[in-house]
Amino acid sequence: MATQLTPKQIVEELDKYIIGQDEAKKAVAIALRNRYRRSRLSPELREEITPKNIIMSGPTGVGKTEIARRLSKLMRAPFVKVEATKFTEVGYVGRDVESIIRDLVEAAVRIVKKERYEAVEEQAKRMAEARLVDILCDEKKPSSAQNPFSMIFGAPQLKAGQTQETEEQKQERMTKRQEMEYKLRSGVLDDMIVEIEVEDNSGIGIEIAGMGSEINMGEAFAGILPKRTKQRKVPVREARKLLEAEEADKLIDMDEVSATAIERAEQDGIVFLDEIDKIAGKTMGSGPDISREGVQRDILPIVEGSTVVTKYGPVKTDFILFIAAGAFHVSKISDLIPELQGRFPIHVELNSLTKQDFVKILSQTENAITKQYTALLSTDGINLEFTQDALEAIAGYAQTANETMENIGARRLHTIVENLLEDISFNAGDVFPPVDVKVDANYVNAHIKDNLKDRNLSKFIL
Repeated sequence: MATQLTPKQIVEELDKYIIGQDEAKKAVAIALRNRYRRSRLSPELREEITPKNIIMSGPTGVGKTEIARRLSKLMRAPFVKVEATKFTEVGYVGRDVESIIRDLVEAAVRIVKKERYEAVEEQAKRMAEARLVDILCDEKKPSSAQNPFSMIFGAPQLKAGQTQETEEQKQERMTKRQEMEYKLRSGVLDDMIVEIEVEDNSGIGIEIAGMGSEINMGEAFAGILPKRTKQRKVPVREARKLLEAEEADKLIDMDEVSATAIERAEQDGIVFLDEIDKIAGKTMGSGPDISREGVQRDILPIVEGSTVVTKYGPVKTDFILFIAAGAFHVSKISDLIPELQGRFPIHVELNSLTKQDFVKILSQTENAITKQYTALLSTDGINLEFTQDALEAIAGYAQTANETMENIGARRLHTIVENLLEDISFNAGDVFPPVDVKVDANYVNAHIKDNLKDRNLSKFIL
């Protein structure tokens, strides 16, 4: 788990995808490590230590959201990223802020269920294989579903007359099953279409006013009505997956999963609040932004500690780590209500990207856009190669465009590289045999469109 990594190791992982922004990486790494340190303390002391929430500010495209994305992939703790602009003040149409915690609990449930699935995977596979052999040998067991009226009034179940199986028939049946098991495991029957009976989990979702979440009526009456099933005709390879998932569900105690998930969400949960600057600042009169300050007031109790009711049970938010981020172009952090500012004691400012940062982003990151296009075009027989002077030229155009137009950070690289490779991408499918294409500085200067080269001065003419 990422919480067991040292701060230096966490920063090293982030360095693979994010260039610069060392201060932000360091703050996040320390906050994550503190979760692990806190878990090692006595329960009495643990209750006194609350997380130090972080707020990151900086221009768009410098890595704020990318830090969140990489954190979510790096760790197995419950993590949810939400945009603050999705929420509205109580009384307005829109999502209420408590749905953040409900989403976090759902993420925790998925993590815990995946762990439990891995623990019972082998047993579920054996049980699913036995069911498939029954179906392939035409030995379907009678359905466990009962008529609800029979269950209520105790009417006897009708049983079909069965003849006693002889020893020869039993031996023949076992031989047939062994042959079918061998074919099933060898993959010979993977494309064969079979009809299987699976649980029908579809239900009617009803949203309860004021609850902010949807209740599935099928789940609500699961303990009263018998489970519904439906017949599906699918290939054996898909039937195996469906039956394995169904058998795994039977082996897992969902009450224990819910309890563990709630504890994980409370103790290890992380919420990334993006675009928080869009709800900063005071509004006067009416308009679409009238509820901005109200959203801040609604977020406040969740950040400072409250109890949110979810379908899995009540969840305390006292020890959830909140990381907020925003460009703060128009507003400032000081425009947030003072109480909310106080709940984010660690302020980190991310810097604008330079030309050298762009060169590193194009060449050193694991998910560099140049590497992505090289892989994409190789499928059409184009062996693309970027020279160092080409990367310098692309970075120079990106820096100039950000200085003369809107500063959109590293996202400008996507615009320029897409523009640069437009002709190659268009003609790639018709090229036979494979060809080598070298992209150097001359190629970049010749193919970048004029609107990215020259500064448009017309907007400054009065």
